[in-house]
Amino acid sequence: MAEGYCVKCKEKQEMKEPEEVIMKNKMKAMKGTCPKCGTKIFKITGKA
Repeated sequence: MAEGYCVKCKEKQEMKEPEEVIMKNKMKAMKGTCPKCGTKIFKITGKA
């Protein structure tokens, strides 16, 4: 599972329904939601 920082909970959380995306600048990132509060979590993972 992917782990990211939830701004609302102020701690690292395992992403619910993680999805890998490629940003405009060709960098890879993970996008998902926080299992506790439902806020969107976004984590940049590296170069494509």
